[in-house]
Amino acid sequence: MHYLMFYDLVPDYLERRGAFRDEHLALARAAVARGELVVAGALADPADQAVLLFKADSPAVAEAFAKADPYVKAGLIKQWRVRSWTTVVGELAEHPVPG
Repeated sequence: MHYLMFYDLVPDYLERRGAFRDEHLALARAAVARGELVVAGALADPADQAVLLFKADSPAVAEAFAKADPYVKAGLIKQWRVRSWTTVVGELAEHPVPG
C-alpha cells in the first residue's frame, strides 16, 4: 500500500534546516534502502510543505519516520499527517486498473 505523509513547514524552514539536514537525509536514505520511502521532497514557491511517499503494509512506517525525524524533533515541522493513497495507474501503482 502507498502512504503519503504531508509535512507542514514552519515559515523559516529553509533558513533553519541546515543544522539538521545531514541527519534528516541519512534517515531518509536509510528508509529508501529498506524499501519504505519511495520519494520525498519539499514543495516549492512557497516552501511551506513537504510530501513523502511510502510503500508499506501500514501507516506505522511513515509515522515512525516522522517521530524519528530531526526536522520534527527540532520544530521545523508544524504538523504532519499520513494518508493512505490508492494508486491505480502507472508503473508503481499498487492496485492497477486494467486498461
